[in-house]
Amino acid sequence: MRGKVVLISGAAGGLGAALCQRYASAGSRIAAMDLDAQRLDKLVSDLKQRGALALALPGNITDPASCQAAVAATLSRFGTLDGLINNAGISHRSLLQSTRIEVIRQVMEVNFFGAVHLTHSALPHITAQRGFVAAISSVAGFSPLIGRTGYAASKHALHGFFDSLRSEVEDLGVSVTLVCPSFIRTGIGAAGLGGDGAQASSARLTTGGESSAADIAERIFVAVAENRRLLLPDRTSRLAWWLSRLAPQRYASIMKRRVGAEFDAAPGRPL
Repeated sequence: MRGKVVLISGAAGGLGAALCQRYASAGSRIAAMDLDAQRLDKLVSDLKQRGALALALPGNITDPASCQAAVAATLSRFGTLDGLINNAGISHRSLLQSTRIEVIRQVMEVNFFGAVHLTHSALPHITAQRGFVAAISSVAGFSPLIGRTGYAASKHALHGFFDSLRSEVEDLGVSVTLVCPSFIRTGIGAAGLGGDGAQASSARLTTGGESSAADIAERIFVAVAENRRLLLPDRTSRLAWWLSRLAPQRYASIMKRRVGAEFDAAPGRPL
């Protein structure tokens, strides 16, 4: 990856920042995109202090024009684009009956359409370099997750999109990797939306522990280098994959018992 140009969304913190640091340590040139311009500038400043070549791209992935501008700025600065990691995302924690439809739509706009916009803008240039595209999905991308109907739908949609995209571009030398971690120690849980669109009031419950962002970034780096189609980077994600397929009812029962305690036993009042 030395000298390669990698565009990473949601780069300013958590897994995105860890990915920037991992690829920079391999000698890659980093195009870091995030909505939070202040945190983004700090990240890029830190990368440059470590000797990396990095570009800050403040922008909103839900806006196709912003994605096009980010790709154009990357090409203007570095002259090429070799890889894209669609990492930006948001979550919500609320039962559907007590969730405004606008919240579901917002989660879909960021998690699904944001990845679509950025991939669509970057793909011709990545194809020219026979590069790679990766998308950060979740255990919720292949199995149910109580109280996250919109989040799970957005992650399921990523699988349909990127698995199908792979069939279009793999013969052109482009690899497509889907990453499905379980719980990572990042800020996405604290920033999750509640049913009314404000920050969720309930604490996020986890099962199987939380991985460090640096550990997951390392596993993603290796999986992309190996052109892997699917990465289940931790023990919980691997157990969830097999149990949800071999014993889906048993999986649902365990999931509801361990994660469903976040919510009242009775559905919330409709909004």
